[in-house]
This record gives sequence, C-alpha cells and structure tokens, in this order.
Amino acid sequence: MAYIELTEKNFSETIENNDIVVIDFWAEWCGPCKAFGPVFEKVANEVSDVVFAKVNTEVEQALAGHFQIRSIPTLMILRENIIVFNQAGALPEDGLKDIVQQVKDLDMEMVRKEIEKQNQEGQE
Repeated sequence: MAYIELTEKNFSETIENNDIVVIDFWAEWCGPCKAFGPVFEKVANEVSDVVFAKVNTEVEQALAGHFQIRSIPTLMILRENIIVFNQAGALPEDGLKDIVQQVKDLDMEMVRKEIEKQNQEGQE
C-alpha cells in the first residue's frame, strides 16, 4: 500500500517516528477528494522516503478538528513534527512532487529558529 490510513490511534506514533509525513484530509462524499486520490496515491508510490497518509474526516473528526480542517481536500505536510505546509485544495501531480521536494530541501534548523523568533515576538 502506498499510503497509510491515519487515525487518532496511530497518529502520534506515525508523526513522531517519521521525518516527513504528507497527509491528505478527505471524505468519501467529496468530489475533489476523489479526483485528487489517484494523484496522491501515484506520488506516494513513487516517493519512497516519505510517509503518505490519509485522514478520513468523517471517521476521524477529532483529528480533523484538532487541525482545524475547514475545507477538503486539505494537504498538510509535517517534517520533524512541525507543520511546514498546509493548503486546502487538490494539487496536480507535478505540484505535489514539487512541494514534497521543497519540504525535503528545507533547512530545519532555520525553520526552528524562525518558529522560536515568532514565539518570542508573540510574547512581547
């Protein structure tokens, strides 16, 4: 299987034990979700060093609520347990591959410093 079904039960373990996790928040009744599904699965089959996961928002309402999912499909990418990409709407195959590569190329030390800076500014 190219992707895993992400649930409240396996969420923490999946996020904590994998460097990069690409998550597709979707629902069975959602037309754009159904159209994006094959694209997501094709890229998941081609990219072996990243975990691809799907969250059915109808079944996993607590997860969808935790991440404040308001529109589906929503694509979210976590790297080292930090949300580095969050966008509603489907992407074309090349767009999905490109954003995954951009996440791989991120300087996570720089990302952590920027988060720390923003947190400090928020406290002032």
